[in-house]
Amino acid sequence: MHTTTREALRVSGVLVALAAVTSGCSQDTPTGTDDKSPTEHASPSASKRGLGDILVGGKAVTGSQPTNLPKAPYQRTYTDGPLYASITGYRSMAYGRTGLEALYDDTLSAGASGDVATTVEPALQKAAFDALGDRQGAAVALDANSGKVLALVSTPSYDPALFSGRGTKDAQAWKSATTDSRSPMLNRALKQADAPGATFSVVVAAAALDQGLYTAVDDATVSPLTYVLPLSTTRVTGTSSQCENASIRLALRRSCANVFTKMAAELGQDRLRAAAQKFGFDDDSLKVPLPVAESSYPGDGTTAPEAALTGMGAGDVRATPLEMARVAAAVANGGQLVSPQLVEGVTKADGTTQRPEAADSGPAGQAMSRGTAEALQAVLGSSGQTGWVPGGDGDLATSWFIGSARSSDGRRIAVAVRVEGLPSTAGADEAVGGRAAAEAAERILASVS
Repeated sequence: MHTTTREALRVSGVLVALAAVTSGCSQDTPTGTDDKSPTEHASPSASKRGLGDILVGGKAVTGSQPTNLPKAPYQRTYTDGPLYASITGYRSMAYGRTGLEALYDDTLSAGASGDVATTVEPALQKAAFDALGDRQGAAVALDANSGKVLALVSTPSYDPALFSGRGTKDAQAWKSATTDSRSPMLNRALKQADAPGATFSVVVAAAALDQGLYTAVDDATVSPLTYVLPLSTTRVTGTSSQCENASIRLALRRSCANVFTKMAAELGQDRLRAAAQKFGFDDDSLKVPLPVAESSYPGDGTTAPEAALTGMGAGDVRATPLEMARVAAAVANGGQLVSPQLVEGVTKADGTTQRPEAADSGPAGQAMSRGTAEALQAVLGSSGQTGWVPGGDGDLATSWFIGSARSSDGRRIAVAVRVEGLPSTAGADEAVGGRAAAEAAERILASVS
């Protein structure tokens, strides 16, 4: 890719620190530095059941054990804490609560002792977690029809059990987690919005087909191999000679930046922004019900060359892995944008069950026509769409993948994977650079087939 294009693609990650949902300890939360075992004494006034639990696959991934503290009668325990930390968050006697622990505190706290059942499937969660390993990244898997979140992984992770108490060891573990340069407590799947690279070309292709710019995915585009951005001297060159006048089908498979920057310029910023919004961009109210960082398409004031760069997922386009999983789900689901939902239901102490309101998980609707979705699904097939966002001046690069596969029980599962911290030299060919995320996605989708 031409040097000037690398500079144009250079973006800085939008690292939104995962702040505690609560303001820290409540007045009933004890502080101190002793390391007495929390099982030494049980408060006679404590609830017999203890804290409520968060369920995955119908089984509790949290627990509780009694303390000798009347105002904090139970301390939280976790099963496979790092595996589910991006979902549960943490509940600490010293450092407050985040994640579902905070959002459903009125259900999970001692005395209330209800349960929160998630939509997450243990096998998919484990496959995604193992596929990413200790690399910086995120993975989201959605049921493309219902919008249920089947996996939600952010790596590297942390173990919330290590600082659920209030002693010296808890303080040491907290300091280690919060000062780690790799930000293990940042929920990258929901809270980090970055340039999506060529995965955004799926949105551009959908807009071009729906707007009648092209009538079919196999129509040749009038795209020179090296495209000069409008009102600019910046040049964008395709990854191979096949990218010259490539069809949408070939351009997606080869991640032809020349085709999609020109296509974005032809659509114009207003039409492309409207198309992106149909996919869920520019929605700052999305919740699953955990709040999600806004995925955005640039607004007014964007220059013509900057707008053209959005065609290849550069410029000022930003997307979370959750948002790109919604894009993949829309392609797999006849163009319908799903409302993602992480919580199946909440069971109160009296046994009554409440289901979360769909309105909390963002608007749904037709992101593109059914015909366009079916055409793009045929193009992407099992290979999906990769993306590569190179760094500049020694910065590390990012690999993306979105796609879907049919599960053994007939469901269509959509996934998005982002792997960060890769050497920029690894992706001289954008299609090759996307392999890091694609290989992780293959392992995830293999677990459902």
